[in-house]
Amino acid sequence: MTGDKVGGPIEHGGNLFRARVLFPQAPEPWIDLSTGISPYSYPHSPIPGNAFARLPEPHLAERLKALAMTAYGAPSAAHLAAGPGTQILLPMVAGLIGRQARAAVLSPTYAEHARAARLAGFDVTETGDLEGLADADLAVIVNPNNPTGRIIAKGDLLALATRMRAKGGLLVVDEAFMDVSKAESVANAVDQGGLVVLRSFGKFYGMAGLRLGFAIGHPDIVAKIESHLGPWAVSGPALHVATEALADIPWQKTMRAKLKEDAARLDALLATARFPVTDGTSLFRFIRDPRAQTLFRHLGERSILTRVFEGRPDDLRIGLPGGDDWLRLEDALKAI
Repeated sequence: MTGDKVGGPIEHGGNLFRARVLFPQAPEPWIDLSTGISPYSYPHSPIPGNAFARLPEPHLAERLKALAMTAYGAPSAAHLAAGPGTQILLPMVAGLIGRQARAAVLSPTYAEHARAARLAGFDVTETGDLEGLADADLAVIVNPNNPTGRIIAKGDLLALATRMRAKGGLLVVDEAFMDVSKAESVANAVDQGGLVVLRSFGKFYGMAGLRLGFAIGHPDIVAKIESHLGPWAVSGPALHVATEALADIPWQKTMRAKLKEDAARLDALLATARFPVTDGTSLFRFIRDPRAQTLFRHLGERSILTRVFEGRPDDLRIGLPGGDDWLRLEDALKAI
């Protein structure tokens, strides 16, 4: 929690250990609404034992890339690199620039982009102005944004990518929440260069612990990323689950509708408690309100973890409950 004198800030969502330190009197069990991960995990078939016992077969990795190509709109399978989560890919992508100079991140947003650029040797600026990215050698935009839900139009992104390409720079567009967004992906435009798109598997499919993500770019860029990743970058269990999920179009369609309904239900609950939602996606809702810290503490004392942000005391992100968690959240909001 921002400014908390007991346990310090929770730097990322999903840290229940830190939540228990901040709220030691809160009863178990906890409900974790601090992430943007779907509460509905993909119902995959049983994972065969040899997925754990053997190294992943190369043809399975190629099958995964072919399915991801279709799912994400990449020009070809050669335009995708698959790795154990986009978190691993961030510093690799930042390091694609042959020089360490200036990086700019459109903020406020996911803090790991700025951190990864600094680790790669860049002088990092965080700006709220799209035009402020153009002078950098590495520009980073999360679209739709986490945590605010802000959307940048495809035309604006492509125009910026053109400017970056002309000077040998790179635009990175993190589309981690694109599966549930009305925004337009720019993954089909990576062949021109100057542009890398990141996609996350775990959020929409409710399986963040599987650790799977993709970098989409020109084949020359992808080859460099894959050389850093080395062989067997994706585990056997992840290959089994993801190849089923990416091919399951009916489940994807049904889940998008379900998440949209749930987001509307959450908006109604928050509105009843007089905390109107500012923006977000159908995987998380965003509140900007002077009482955000009060809501965070009120829910935390009742073992419901939401997400606040260091240095932004008015901001709060809340994910979707699942199952009986809805009733606990409703009761907690009625009591505020």
